[in-house]
Amino acid sequence: MFEVRAAAAKTIAAVAQGGQSLGTALATYQTQVIPRERPLLQELCFGTLRSFHRQKAIINALLDKPLKAKDTDILALLACALYQITDTRIPVHAAVNQSVAACTALGKPWAKRVVNAVLRRFERERATIEITLAGYPEFHSAHPAWLWQALHAAWPVQASTIITGNNARPPMTLRINLTKTTRARYLDDLHAAGMTATATAHSPAGVQLVQPVPVEQLPGWTQGKVSIQDEAAQLSCALLDLAAGQRVLDACCAPGGKTCHMLEREPGLAELVALDVDPRRLGRVRENLQRLQLNATLLAADATQPQWWNGTPFQRILVDAPCSATGVIRRHPDIKLLRQPADIANLATTQLLLLQQLWPLLAPGGKLLYATCSVLPQENDDVVQQFLATTSGATLLTPNVSWGVATRLGRQLLPGVDACDGFYYALLTKPSGIDPQPLPTV
Repeated sequence: MFEVRAAAAKTIAAVAQGGQSLGTALATYQTQVIPRERPLLQELCFGTLRSFHRQKAIINALLDKPLKAKDTDILALLACALYQITDTRIPVHAAVNQSVAACTALGKPWAKRVVNAVLRRFERERATIEITLAGYPEFHSAHPAWLWQALHAAWPVQASTIITGNNARPPMTLRINLTKTTRARYLDDLHAAGMTATATAHSPAGVQLVQPVPVEQLPGWTQGKVSIQDEAAQLSCALLDLAAGQRVLDACCAPGGKTCHMLEREPGLAELVALDVDPRRLGRVRENLQRLQLNATLLAADATQPQWWNGTPFQRILVDAPCSATGVIRRHPDIKLLRQPADIANLATTQLLLLQQLWPLLAPGGKLLYATCSVLPQENDDVVQQFLATTSGATLLTPNVSWGVATRLGRQLLPGVDACDGFYYALLTKPSGIDPQPLPTV
């Protein structure tokens, strides 16, 4: 078994150097600490990654020379210790002493002197160091410089609020299954269970808890009365304007939150096809459907190569496109480390290809909803603009909604500004009378 701080260092290093997602790395090392310390491991990893760029700036200012790449675990250990000192109630002496001891568990006893010296010096010189680093975006925003610049370029008025929202702990938001209960009744159930919650402002099925709890403690969880889903993601159903008898495609559907919500909202759908390129992720969709006692047609296939299509058009298509996830950093702080500037253009290319390849599958008179959890226009308005400019018959719709910010072509929710994750929606329609189009070639 690993000491918890050594396990945290290993997990954070797997993200910072190995390029693993936090979820993957944490799953590996959670099993290597004793069960009672697993909540602390999760707290240390999420908290450290949330502030990693700030802590790294401090470490670089305190080290005489940078640590080698093979010692990223020691960098991670230092960042974790600084997080404990600056952002938790863990006593300073405990954070320092246990971090020094963790060097042995990491197989690097030589690093004890380095870790002790850096942390003791930070204790002595904290005020001076923070003043010195205040002008650096990485330090004061806890974001990489490129993302800080991108947010300010895209949202000059809201950027500081977005950054603050990204650095905050996310709320636990629920989606009530309105086929099984009402929101008012479920709020009463929560109150009876000793949980405080409020109704969300824009989703009629949304409830936000004041304090998060394990899902097993939620009233009616095993009976399918409730699911975990941020309010921003819940808004897709209303935009799609679902009706009985429709054939619906949920492209890039995993883990299935929107798939399940569509089936809850309109039980009379003729068919819902849930498509994802990753068979393992499609397993998550299947699990969610089973818990909620819902049925969909699951397909493991590449949405950019729709040879799987049987030729029967869809009246509604949701394109929940893979993206930078810059709107959900508060839930996935590893995005700050994993995402790179070049990724944005590459993702935009894939997003445009998805629209181009799935458009022929839409029935005349149908609606296609393009969605991302990005706040960057290069993945949102710019992609939709390119699609409209090159696609005959594609028409933009303007939903009558009050939430978010109206962009040139869609609607944008912003973390910190709105009480939910960052999400983008653009709604398109294919006018009636448009002849079916052949599938484009890749």
